[in-house]
This record gives sequence, structure tokens and C-alpha cells, in this order.
Amino acid sequence: MKIGKATVPESAICASNPDTIVVRGEDLCQDLIGQVNFADYFYLLLTGRKPDSPASAVLNATLVAIAEHGLVPSVQAARMTLAAAPDALQGAVAAGILGCGSVILGASETAGRLFDEIDQAAPAHGGDLNAAARAVVGEWRARKQAVPGYGHPLHKARDPRVDALFRVSKMAGGGQRFVQIAEAVEAVLPEVIGKDLKLNVSAAIPAVLLGVGFPLNALKGVPMLARCAGLIAHMSEELETPIGFALSYQATRELRYTGSVPEGFVPDQKL
Repeated sequence: MKIGKATVPESAICASNPDTIVVRGEDLCQDLIGQVNFADYFYLLLTGRKPDSPASAVLNATLVAIAEHGLVPSVQAARMTLAAAPDALQGAVAAGILGCGSVILGASETAGRLFDEIDQAAPAHGGDLNAAARAVVGEWRARKQAVPGYGHPLHKARDPRVDALFRVSKMAGGGQRFVQIAEAVEAVLPEVIGKDLKLNVSAAIPAVLLGVGFPLNALKGVPMLARCAGLIAHMSEELETPIGFALSYQATRELRYTGSVPEGFVPDQKL
């Protein structure tokens, strides 16, 4: 049974013969290996074109910004998985990547869609980005959608990575339209939701990437790609100095059981 429209599979990414590998129209061995860095290669793979100078600088900066932030849930999940299956590095990394959801890491894509919606709404508000942000954020709140990319449990003031990325974008000559939109959202949040939430890195990433032509539908891939590097580093460390079981033990110690128990049962206080 045929599902979908295509009858012949097509891809424009890669082709090869016994002598040559072609990636996005470029000879891999002659034109790419030793000629481009990995971030630029990622951009080529994704878009079919090599990045210009602003896009290269901004993409590299975002990958560095989001690759590592300590023992966040995705890292803990990966470390505990590797502790249980030390021969399955790929499974442990996958466990971490599976945690890239709408709250952590995946918020960059959702924030990008918010900014795109504000950009499209701006003409109806006379080009006033604050007014457009106020209207769109209000609509999101009315639908009970969280505003992604604002507020951080540690960085109560603006996430320090935000200004670093904005600085790179400006110095590299990246478009500032979506940076302005991100800051407009920050400005109207106290009025619209009653909380003075500041930009975090998950909003800064789409703000700078959309300004250099990065595809909206691939935004989630940037933190995923970057976090793979961080996870592999944690897995290497886990094999040398394991803490996966210690993390599990600590979680057990913090847990307070609230269910029913058989008569005479006393929980183990040594946990």
C-alpha cells in the first residue's frame, strides 16, 4: 500500500560512486574535508549552501553556548543509563537526547515559532514590535501556552549566554530583526503575564539564528547536535569516574514515600 505522494524516493543531500562522495553538490574529499569546519558543514548539509560569514559565526557560537550546562536532567539520564549498561554508549547518549523536549533544549524551536508569529503580526500593528509581541503573547496565554525561552531557575537576571550570543551576532553582521523581537517579548512580559521573566539561551538561539537565515523547522536540531558533544564528554567521564549510581542513590534518598504500607512495615532509613 502506497502512503504519501512520492512514488520514487528522492534526496538532494548525498550521492556516491566507487571513487567519489558528493554532498550537497560538493566533492566531499576534494572540497570539504580539511576545507570547512563541522558547524559550516552542518549548515551545508541542512540548507544546501555554505554559510556566509555571519551565519558561520552565529551557528558556531550557538553550538558552543548550549553544549554544556552541568548535571541537567538529560545528562543525569545519560549517566545513569551508562552506569547500568557501560557497553552501550549509544544508548546512554540517546537517553540524554530523548530529553530534548519543549521545556529543556527543545524550547528553542518553540521560541522561534513565537518570534516568527510576531514578525508576521508586526505589519498589522504598524511595525511596532512591542505591540505585536503584546498581542501574540496574549494569544498564546489565552490558549494556555507557555512563553518559551524566558526565565531560568539559576540565571534569575538575564542568562549570561544571551548577551554573549547577541554580541557575536551584532559583531558578525547578522540580522537583528529577531533579536529585537526577542527583546520586545521580554519587555512586555511583566504587563502580559505579570512576571518579569528575562531572556534565556533557548530564546537567544532562535533570535540570532533566524537572523542569518537558519531554517525555522530545524531549530531544535541545534541544541540536540550541541548537546550530543556534551553528553559524549559526560559519558567519557562516567567511564573514568562513575557517578551514575550515586545520582540514582541520591534521588532515592530525597524521595518521600506517600503510599499505603502493610501493617508493621517500616521503610529502610539507611537509603
